[in-house]
Amino acid sequence: MDFRQRNSQRFQMEMSAAEVKRAATAQPSSPSPTPPADPNGSEILVRCLEAEGVKFVWGYPGGAVLYIYDALYKQEGIQHVLVRHEQAAVHAADGYSRATGEVGVALVTSGPGVTNAVTGIATAYMDSIPMVIISGQVPTAAIGMDAFQECDTVGITRPIVKHNFLVKDVRDLALTMKKAFHIARTGRPGPVVVDIPKDVSLETAPFSYPETVEMRSYNPVKRGHGGQIRKAVQLLLAAKRPYIYTGGGVILGNASNELRALADLLGFPTTNTLMGLGAMPASDPKFLGMLGMHGTYEANMTMQHCDVLLAVGARFDDRVIGNPKHFASVERKIIHVDIDPSSISKRVRVDVPIVGDVKDVLVELAVQIREAQARPDAQALGAWWNQINEWRRRECLVYKGSSEVIKPQMVVETLSRLTRESDCYITSDVGQHQMWAAQYYRFEQPRRWINSGGLGTMGVGLPYAMGIKLAKPDSDVFCITGEGSIQMCIQELSTCLQYKTPVKIVSLNNRYLGMVRQWQEITYEGRYSHSYMDALPDFVKLAEAYGHVGLLVEKPSDVEPALKEAIRLKDRTVFLDVRTDPTENVWPMVQAGKGITEMLLGSEDL
Repeated sequence: MDFRQRNSQRFQMEMSAAEVKRAATAQPSSPSPTPPADPNGSEILVRCLEAEGVKFVWGYPGGAVLYIYDALYKQEGIQHVLVRHEQAAVHAADGYSRATGEVGVALVTSGPGVTNAVTGIATAYMDSIPMVIISGQVPTAAIGMDAFQECDTVGITRPIVKHNFLVKDVRDLALTMKKAFHIARTGRPGPVVVDIPKDVSLETAPFSYPETVEMRSYNPVKRGHGGQIRKAVQLLLAAKRPYIYTGGGVILGNASNELRALADLLGFPTTNTLMGLGAMPASDPKFLGMLGMHGTYEANMTMQHCDVLLAVGARFDDRVIGNPKHFASVERKIIHVDIDPSSISKRVRVDVPIVGDVKDVLVELAVQIREAQARPDAQALGAWWNQINEWRRRECLVYKGSSEVIKPQMVVETLSRLTRESDCYITSDVGQHQMWAAQYYRFEQPRRWINSGGLGTMGVGLPYAMGIKLAKPDSDVFCITGEGSIQMCIQELSTCLQYKTPVKIVSLNNRYLGMVRQWQEITYEGRYSHSYMDALPDFVKLAEAYGHVGLLVEKPSDVEPALKEAIRLKDRTVFLDVRTDPTENVWPMVQAGKGITEMLLGSEDL
């Protein structure tokens, strides 16, 4: 080996030694940061719910939503409430929404989970309740292949939702959820279904949730037309026999204060529909009570004989005006304010349609009335009130008391008196007890009366109460029900125990499907076909079996003590089995096909 080769080898060895030394003394280099993994569809869904401020989700797990349930398990901000039937999940979310004004959220699995939820979805749709129902679906590749627990969720729910979505790409999920909440809560509110295939809930994608969303095909009008509002003001100020008729739209639009201010400004008589109770205080002398099929005599007579009618957030449905031909037989001018243009002139021709948010329109009406030089004709208005007070003297809600049997009206009156000073929410099921609650409970504030109006769904009362109690834990929540309705979702007594929602159940137990029996007595010559309950459970023992308190009330003198005991037991669910008069009917009553002034005021009118 020559000199140059030896020196080259030595140089390489020295360099290697130096590199080893430097490597030994050098600080270890930080590893390159690993980018966070993209969330899967289930995690994206939960983040969307968090972004919308969702506090509660009512649901029932199944195969198609297990990834979603796994994502819910890993977070703590949203409380999931496990119901015992999917119908109750939607009803509970519905009741929560009605009491709070927030969007209710329910989660169900595919197939029977969805079909069990249909009744709850339709109930919310008929009463315009803002909700988002999340349903699981079979994997996208299996859709249309009759896979296990597959059903066409979009097709089944299309007639009973404001809108629905089938998400086929996880990258579309966040935007779809933003659209769902936007559609549910804006314009005329309503339920929106988001159907998520199982593979979409597992696939991953970057997460980004938009702050706002715009849809070219969906832009509900908010402000009423100024020219139409001016026409309405002219009619109202020129009216001799005015009337203000309001429905659930005033409650949903949070416009009760604006309604009260307008009624005070004008001094006009006012009525609420079943869904609008509480918009005007029951104690206000301008309030004539509920109108319609089981409305007061004075409310119905005023409706028929007014010369200018201001209808706000109401839809002139069959239970309110009775026979449309009879209603149209009297000449009157009608102003109709509603957020939904399809509701205006749908059943009754109106003279001044105003499409817009009812709160904004009522404010603008009041502004223009204050600015106007004219005022309502005081003499004509006084004469009109004299006539109304004559109708009031009929005292159509007076009933015969008894010291022997419990009258259901007395139970509701007593509950109303005992809870007058408290923040109390009343839910009901559907039937005679619902009408007695509407007639005899004195609602002073909006969103305190929670019931199914449009669909008339039995079984809603207990799930409604559960949803409200979670939202309003410091308030008293009473469910007024019947022995027929309560059995449709009675398994939710288990949910009440698990989630500590101490609601109070007042079952007006007359051993009949009461409203069915009443119609059979009046219209079907007393042929009581399958309306009698032959095999009722012992409700006291049943309540105790679920871990609650059961009270049997059989004497009129025991009604008030039992209700006071239920109120006293703040932390317990209490079931009051109140044995009421099985022969009692709801009066007044307008029979099908009759006009609203053709009322039966009692059995003597039969």
